Amino acid sequence: MKKTVVIGFVGTVLDYVGKGRDRWEKWRPTVSLCQQEDWIVDRLELLHDSRSRSLFERLKEDIAAISPETEVRSVEINLRDPWDFEEVYASLHDFAHGYAFDTEHEDYLIHITTGTHVAQICWFLLAEARYLPAKLLQTSPPRKKELAEVVGSCALIDLDLSRYDKIATRFARERDESVSFLKSGIATRNARFNRMIEQIERVAMRSKAPMLFCGPTGAGKSFLARRVYEMKRSRHQLAGRFVEVNCATLRGDSAMSALFGHVKGAFTGAQTERAGLLRSADGGLLFLDEIGELGLDEQAMLLKAIEEKRFFPFGSDKEVASDFQLIAGTVRDLRQWVAEGRFREDLYARINLWTYELPGLAERAEDIEPNLEFELERFAREQGEQVRFNAEARRAYLKFAASPDARWAGNFRELSASVTRMATLAEAGRIAMPEVEEEIARLQDAWRDQAHSPLAAVLGEQLAQLDLFDRLQLESVLKVCRQSNSLSDAGRRLFGVSRQEKAKANDADRLRKYLARFGLEWKQLHELA
Repeated sequence: MKKTVVIGFVGTVLDYVGKGRDRWEKWRPTVSLCQQEDWIVDRLELLHDSRSRSLFERLKEDIAAISPETEVRSVEINLRDPWDFEEVYASLHDFAHGYAFDTEHEDYLIHITTGTHVAQICWFLLAEARYLPAKLLQTSPPRKKELAEVVGSCALIDLDLSRYDKIATRFARERDESVSFLKSGIATRNARFNRMIEQIERVAMRSKAPMLFCGPTGAGKSFLARRVYEMKRSRHQLAGRFVEVNCATLRGDSAMSALFGHVKGAFTGAQTERAGLLRSADGGLLFLDEIGELGLDEQAMLLKAIEEKRFFPFGSDKEVASDFQLIAGTVRDLRQWVAEGRFREDLYARINLWTYELPGLAERAEDIEPNLEFELERFAREQGEQVRFNAEARRAYLKFAASPDARWAGNFRELSASVTRMATLAEAGRIAMPEVEEEIARLQDAWRDQAHSPLAAVLGEQLAQLDLFDRLQLESVLKVCRQSNSLSDAGRRLFGVSRQEKAKANDADRLRKYLARFGLEWKQLHELA
């Protein structure tokens, strides 16, 4: 059974009725909490300043006399002005952020009867925004006909009831100004992207449905998914881990094992049991980047896991449970892949409820400047060295970065690498013109090589969406294809070792399927020879 924990202020007016015996004949809201017949307070967290220590001690002694099972704790906070909204909200927000909430074993109530009206408003905002995973509790004195009884009554305020819609609307502006968590970690001035982030925040706070982030490599899908997780965890909506996996790295039995786990002996080499990533994400958030790269069998099992919260580990006849929130990422056009039979239509329908297209850096040119500062701050945290641009170098780099000549094929990931290189080479903590000129030349050379590579001729803009791993592998495959007389000939060369282990080596089919992953056909590659 869960314990009941009540958090509230010491009432310097209502709780203060002197030291004599007659104090028991008067209604005191904090004491009345522990005099209710139909429930027990297991722990009482009382906030007060240094001037109210003696009043706290008196309340603690009186509560021990009437409810010895209640633990009373002192939480001392000093407010210069308890009627200053900004100060009170900041203090209570810090309290909520630092408190070790254990929602699995404890239920939390916020006592709003004591404290100033400003404190009551702040309690409401923090609870409504889920910084406090608690319900509001209001105590009331006895009615006139019950004056002989000093216990009074308690009532819970359910913020989900429609009667409180007007209250929620009244404080919506304050909430939006103070709890915009996602945008606080994203350097953006782009109006469209700002609106998207605002909607993602609202959806994430109100729904556990899957989300789908689409966009080119390096556009920030992984970063945004982690920010969603951190936001939901800070609001006590998730207690588990953030688990991230790039599905493009999963193949065959290893894909099943990595995602769903396996039992001992499930396949050759499975000498011990493995839990799998889905179980590791239980109670947390699972980010499946490049979800389009999953095989059809893995897609079917994933759909079951999303809908039923249960699945079979590889090689097992016993189901396991995992309740996770899913965010998927992709550079592919999944609608086209569904039409081609490469992605399950039912899985796409399940993850397509909230789909967001993340723009690349070229579409957010106004965000290059704020991201310079973001990257320099990141460099300082990681390297322990503060580096800055001088004015001339900063102007030159920004002019180039926002020009039509800047391709930014790798988007923000490429910008991050560029800033890191300049910061590393900077002398005395200042990035000057020599570092900027050298970096611009380096970027221009890299983009020129990409534009003239054989891959660019067949992939076009898609080349910018490939990871370096895929690009290097595909370049090697392309080279072999251009030197071969047929698809089968190229397949025999590429699969010369593994084909020996197969009873029927269908090299042409294996190569055809590999090329299809990138939307390529043998005829296209052979024509480049």
